[in-house]
Amino acid sequence: MPRFVQFSEAERIAPAASAFEIAPDDEAGLPQPARAVYVGLGGDLKVVTLDGETVTFRSVPGGSLLPVQVRKVFAAGTTAGALVGLR
Repeated sequence: MPRFVQFSEAERIAPAASAFEIAPDDEAGLPQPARAVYVGLGGDLKVVTLDGETVTFRSVPGGSLLPVQVRKVFAAGTTAGALVGLR
Protein backbone atom coordinates (compact mmCIF):
# COMPACT_ATOMS: atom_id res chain seq x y z
CA MET A 1 0.00 0.00 0.00
CA PRO A 2 1.53 3.39 -0.91
CA ARG A 3 2.20 5.97 1.74
CA PHE A 4 -0.41 8.67 2.11
CA VAL A 5 2.07 11.14 3.65
CA GLN A 6 5.77 11.39 3.08
CA PHE A 7 8.04 13.09 5.55
CA SER A 8 10.89 15.08 4.04
CA GLU A 9 14.48 14.09 4.77
CA ALA A 10 14.77 17.03 7.17
CA GLU A 11 11.60 15.93 9.01
CA ARG A 12 12.87 12.35 9.33
CA ILE A 13 16.15 13.33 11.01
CA ALA A 14 15.17 16.47 12.95
CA PRO A 15 13.75 16.37 16.47
CA ALA A 16 9.97 16.37 16.68
CA ALA A 17 8.34 19.75 16.20
CA SER A 18 5.04 18.84 17.86
CA ALA A 19 3.36 16.15 19.94
CA PHE A 20 -0.18 14.95 20.55
CA GLU A 21 -1.85 12.48 22.89
CA ILE A 22 -2.93 9.24 21.27
CA ALA A 23 -6.26 7.69 22.20
CA PRO A 24 -6.24 4.13 20.82
CA ASP A 25 -9.27 3.49 18.59
CA ASP A 26 -10.21 0.45 16.54
CA GLU A 27 -12.15 2.48 13.97
CA ALA A 28 -10.51 5.88 13.49
CA GLY A 29 -6.92 6.53 12.56
CA LEU A 30 -4.77 9.22 14.12
CA PRO A 31 -5.71 12.83 13.36
CA GLN A 32 -2.25 13.14 11.82
CA PRO A 33 0.49 10.57 11.17
CA ALA A 34 3.14 10.23 13.86
CA ARG A 35 6.86 9.95 13.12
CA ALA A 36 7.39 8.14 16.42
CA VAL A 37 5.37 6.99 19.43
CA TYR A 38 6.29 7.58 23.07
CA VAL A 39 5.00 4.83 25.38
CA GLY A 40 4.58 6.13 28.93
CA LEU A 41 3.13 2.95 30.45
CA GLY A 42 4.51 -0.34 29.18
CA GLY A 43 2.60 -3.07 27.39
CA ASP A 44 1.70 -4.17 23.87
CA LEU A 45 1.16 -1.63 21.10
CA LYS A 46 -0.84 -2.59 17.98
CA VAL A 47 -0.49 -0.11 15.12
CA VAL A 48 -0.90 0.46 11.41
CA THR A 49 2.34 1.80 9.95
CA LEU A 50 2.50 4.62 7.46
CA ASP A 51 2.85 1.97 4.71
CA GLY A 52 -0.34 0.23 5.85
CA GLU A 53 1.12 -2.76 7.68
CA THR A 54 -0.53 -3.92 10.91
CA VAL A 55 1.96 -4.96 13.57
CA THR A 56 1.97 -5.51 17.33
CA PHE A 57 5.02 -4.47 19.34
CA ARG A 58 5.03 -6.78 22.35
CA SER A 59 6.13 -5.92 25.89
CA VAL A 60 7.24 -2.37 25.12
CA PRO A 61 8.80 -0.95 28.31
CA GLY A 62 7.33 2.20 29.81
CA GLY A 63 9.32 5.29 28.89
CA SER A 64 10.17 3.93 25.43
CA LEU A 65 10.27 5.94 22.21
CA LEU A 66 9.43 3.78 19.19
CA PRO A 67 10.86 5.28 15.97
CA VAL A 68 8.06 3.96 13.77
CA GLN A 69 5.76 6.06 11.58
CA VAL A 70 2.14 5.20 12.37
CA ARG A 71 -1.28 6.28 11.18
CA LYS A 72 -3.43 4.23 13.58
CA VAL A 73 -3.21 2.76 17.09
CA PHE A 74 -5.73 0.03 17.89
CA ALA A 75 -7.58 -0.18 21.21
CA ALA A 76 -7.96 -3.98 20.89
CA GLY A 77 -4.49 -5.47 21.17
CA THR A 78 -2.97 -2.41 22.84
CA THR A 79 -2.27 -2.65 26.55
CA ALA A 80 0.36 0.11 26.66
CA GLY A 81 -0.78 3.50 27.88
CA ALA A 82 0.09 7.19 28.15
CA LEU A 83 0.82 7.24 24.41
CA VAL A 84 2.12 10.36 22.67
CA GLY A 85 2.59 10.80 18.92
CA LEU A 86 5.54 12.89 17.76
CA ARG A 87 5.56 14.93 14.56
